[in-house]
Amino acid sequence: MALKFVLKTMGCKANQYEGGIITENLVANGYQEVEKTTEADFFILNSCTVTHKSDNEALYLLRNAKHENPNIINVITGCTAQVKKEELLALDYVDIVLGNDEKLNISRYLSDKNSCSVTDLMNKDGFTYTVLNDIYKTRIGLKIQDGCNSRCSYCIIPFARGKSRSAEADFLVKQINLYAEHGYKEVMLTGIHIGQWGREFGKSLIDLLKEIEKTKIPRYRLGSLNPSEIDEELLDFLQSSEKFCPHFHLSLQSACDKTLRAMNRFYRTEDYLDQIEDIKKRWQNPFLGADIIAGFPGETDEDFNCTYKNLERSGLTRIHTFPYSLRKGTAAETMPDQVSLEEKTARADIIKKLSAKKYSEFLNLNNGSKEEVLIEKRPDKRTGMYKGITRNYLTLIIKSDKPGLYNTLQNVEIVVDSGRLYGRIL
Repeated sequence: MALKFVLKTMGCKANQYEGGIITENLVANGYQEVEKTTEADFFILNSCTVTHKSDNEALYLLRNAKHENPNIINVITGCTAQVKKEELLALDYVDIVLGNDEKLNISRYLSDKNSCSVTDLMNKDGFTYTVLNDIYKTRIGLKIQDGCNSRCSYCIIPFARGKSRSAEADFLVKQINLYAEHGYKEVMLTGIHIGQWGREFGKSLIDLLKEIEKTKIPRYRLGSLNPSEIDEELLDFLQSSEKFCPHFHLSLQSACDKTLRAMNRFYRTEDYLDQIEDIKKRWQNPFLGADIIAGFPGETDEDFNCTYKNLERSGLTRIHTFPYSLRKGTAAETMPDQVSLEEKTARADIIKKLSAKKYSEFLNLNNGSKEEVLIEKRPDKRTGMYKGITRNYLTLIIKSDKPGLYNTLQNVEIVVDSGRLYGRIL
């Protein structure tokens, strides 16, 4: 009888991609995926450690799995496991701890209960090559890079992922063409810091994109980018592309220069605000998302108001914000003037309201526009409605009697009604 597992993946798109690798590795080696921990032999948590909240959530999920099934073997992998291996293995509800490299071939580690296998990624050279063969969707992620060479004062991720390591372009092109042959219409290029792709072998992200332009895939998106890595050459290239989806996610973190300097972020707010305006001029209604940390150590009311006013006047579409989370081992851990949790949360809530307002305005801008949509959901059994995604990252509900629309590219007219998005096939 096959051993059964439940997998839970937290965090970023790179982690989600790796969650797919975990599932495929286990199934290929005779394991069976199930939905309930009460039916499983293993609970596997692919964790995220970007905030203190995510660490707490990981521990809750592990405790809960053991509570629901005392005989289950709890396996934690991912970034929390990478940086807190000794602490985790000391917990009576944790059985196996695996690092970020080990999870990519997880089946070989599950036979040894109460074990810990974590490679030191800070001294690792070279990308760990894995292939995700999932052929049951319309869009797919592809991890092009791992690790990060930056040392932002708040961030633990370089210690969880190691230095930047890139996959060779030939490997990535081969994978993308394979996905296209399987019927995929879109690929998301993901990683920990994709703007650093290729630097260790004298290449840049634009060199990879030029090769992707030659592939059979109809569309591609980029993961999060640092503003300092977006230059006019890159924007000129993307503007000329017929495959690129105008969906930008900018790793901004603050809109106050004083706070950016304290974060070890080496760009100015005014420069990236100009960059946003440049992007808006080049594309019609591009999606422009951003990350913002609220309540960084030393952030005064004046600093926060500066961030708020700059975000308010920016052309951003949506703002993902969260309170600053103290990470042990980072430079920000010992900084003076730590902001209280109440104040951090209040500031984050203010930015969330601004984000909701901006996103509503963005939806209205798209009302009546004509866009290419990838139909990524089969018709709902109850309503008969399809779901699709535009190049500029809007999810639409589409009613149509036409057969065979699933996993096709369709031209639609967007209709915004009471905050909901609908598409009419042209």
